[in-house]
Amino acid sequence: MTAHLNPARGEAVLQTENAAIMLRPSFAALVAAEAELGSLFALVERAAEGQLKLSEMVALFWHCRHDAPPDISRAAFAEEVVAAGLSAATPALKSILVQILGAR
Repeated sequence: MTAHLNPARGEAVLQTENAAIMLRPSFAALVAAEAELGSLFALVERAAEGQLKLSEMVALFWHCRHDAPPDISRAAFAEEVVAAGLSAATPALKSILVQILGAR
């Protein structure tokens, strides 16, 4: 799956114990995340200040998930992210935040 990633679109892989989940920050995904979390620019600012909450990161990932197992609940997804740890989540988060800002 990673061979089909398009980094220019901000796609990233979140590796969990049970799956490699592609995160694709499409317009629709980011609109859904913004509807739940508020301004994405404010979210980026909180992240830059080290103030991003785990629940916000999981919500952003949830809305951006592209090929997650179809039967996974949001609660189970959150547990997968937590079990994977911040070291696994940080590269994917960075990729999505860069895409939000429109930088490469």
